[in-house]
Amino acid sequence: MAIFSLAWKSLLNRRFAALLTVISIALSVSLLVGVERLRTEARDSFANTLSGTDLIVGARSGPVQLLLYAVFRIGDATNNISWKSYQDIAEHPRVSWTVPISLGDSHHGFRVLGTTQAYFDHYRYGRNRPLEIADGTAFSDLYDAVLGAEVAAKLGYEVGDSIIVAHGASDVSFARHDDKPFRVTGILERTGTPVDRTVHVSLEAIEAIHIDWQSGAPIPGMSISAEQARGMDLTPKQITAVLVGLNSKIATFQFQRFVNDYPQEPLSAILPGVALSQLWSLIGIAENALLIVSAFVVVVGLFGMLTALLTSLNERRREMAILRSVGARPGHVFGLIMGEAMFLTLIGTLLGMTLLYLLLFIAQPIIDSRFGIFIEIGGLSPYEWILIGAVVGAGFVVGSIPGYRAYKLSLADGLSVRV
Repeated sequence: MAIFSLAWKSLLNRRFAALLTVISIALSVSLLVGVERLRTEARDSFANTLSGTDLIVGARSGPVQLLLYAVFRIGDATNNISWKSYQDIAEHPRVSWTVPISLGDSHHGFRVLGTTQAYFDHYRYGRNRPLEIADGTAFSDLYDAVLGAEVAAKLGYEVGDSIIVAHGASDVSFARHDDKPFRVTGILERTGTPVDRTVHVSLEAIEAIHIDWQSGAPIPGMSISAEQARGMDLTPKQITAVLVGLNSKIATFQFQRFVNDYPQEPLSAILPGVALSQLWSLIGIAENALLIVSAFVVVVGLFGMLTALLTSLNERRREMAILRSVGARPGHVFGLIMGEAMFLTLIGTLLGMTLLYLLLFIAQPIIDSRFGIFIEIGGLSPYEWILIGAVVGAGFVVGSIPGYRAYKLSLADGLSVRV
């Protein structure tokens, strides 16, 4: 214990250099564990982009492709689902609720999604969090629109503004449904999901704006005004996909088989969690690269400690010689340097974790509201404990290098004067 007391007093005597070393290690540890925490929560957030939905039903295609256009609004469907098939699915005794969605139009690069009130009632993201409207209300009139947070922020829309929907992904003048403008009635809270980049309208509105269109173009000689369309039959003829919630999780695979073997048309039913895992395996390589970069930052911090100890060791050779002259054995000198390395590493690690939790406490609501990633402020996970243990172990290994050098210093070498 006397060695540790001496090591602590030695660090206090060189407090400025020791403080810089501790700060370097603290920042490294904070970055390493912080990146791991953010990486884990981002992966969980991605996996919960859509939660509470048991199956996604669409035209026959691969799971990832169906997930991309139904959830992430990326790409286009290989085919649509007839309204009759959707009704058969919705009326199945195993089905608790359904959310039909229709895609194909856009507004200034943002996808337009046709749906029903069930979308706002049953759509969940994150840890089963419902959609909330920050301003206004959900659509009630035929030409009402509810905007995602990013759409409203980037385009500067407010409740009551008028917007024009364009046919397809290209917002060009000849493809716009400018005879049937929409009115913004609501703006959703930010979710950090594709919902933020979506314009939501009713299924009937999708039918209304296309009632005088055919094959992606206006029908020559036909012009039906917005008011005339109100009085017409606007029952959808087809939709893009369906989000399905079942009465029992046990029935998931049974109902999936029912959809995949549906005789009227080729359909696919996918498990969102499985498809999300497949997609993450394709795009999640960057998270490992980020963790590797953080690990190298820790290595740089430990090398900074090594440099500080070695530099101070050259300046303290006479101090070591005096210790030897009053009876300190080589093992004591080695223990002194190792004690200093231990204190620097442990204090740096503790300071780094304190800094990390302070930053998490401040940044958690900001990250949650801006990016939809909820970072839990809880205890350390087993893997995070392993990372911290690895840092402390590496600190001891690094400290053994100057410790071994001090161990080898002889009394004569310490007292001699070099010219």
